[in-house]
Amino acid sequence: MRLVCFPHAGGAASAFLPLSRALGGRLDVLAVQYPGRQDRRREEPYRGIAAHADAIAEAMDPLTDGPYALFGHSMGAVLAYETARRLAAAGRPGPLRVFLSGRGAPSPRPGAHDRLGSDTEILNAVRGLGGTGHTVLDDPELLAMVMPALRADYGALGAYRWTAGSPLVSPLTVLVGDADPVVAVDEAAAWHDHTTGDFDLRVLPGGHFYLDDRTDEVRDIITTSLLVAGSAA
Repeated sequence: MRLVCFPHAGGAASAFLPLSRALGGRLDVLAVQYPGRQDRRREEPYRGIAAHADAIAEAMDPLTDGPYALFGHSMGAVLAYETARRLAAAGRPGPLRVFLSGRGAPSPRPGAHDRLGSDTEILNAVRGLGGTGHTVLDDPELLAMVMPALRADYGALGAYRWTAGSPLVSPLTVLVGDADPVVAVDEAAAWHDHTTGDFDLRVLPGGHFYLDDRTDEVRDIITTSLLVAGSAA
């Protein structure tokens, strides 16, 4: 079974290397590499969630012929959700489960954390979340490499407007850190309204990037959920 992973704002596919190693070959782990970083650093980043989800859904279309699941963290949760919506609208088989991590349920208006205009605001937010090593943020050359992606990603989040539509049929597992400074547990629980399938909320110790310290627990949640889904299918 394939597990397609969607990184956070400013993140890259390599963010999921620890989770892939923890899964130890039990799943075929794939990660979306957003343009504007690592091996796609020369490409222009997407500046809108809708256009980005359109491109990902198109690229994923051949993968939907077999069993698969989605895992998105932070901005990646929004993209995983919007990608699943597009695949459903196209009549493609849906994921066996969608894992949405470190993100509250969408609403027609962006949250305060997404409305960041200046580079200073973005950098302060990223430092507060702890997702990018301070050695990167404090090195002018490295910072110059990552800032275009950060600007584009936070710009996309700030411009994102959820539009009502049919809820997903796929079951959802929502994960959130109990000390996340930007996602309250009740905001994560509100994803319940976005599926007609099973819903599971998991609150784990840690902040926004709880996954860094709870990889084995997340691995167990994923494998147990997908084993149940796979046997039911």
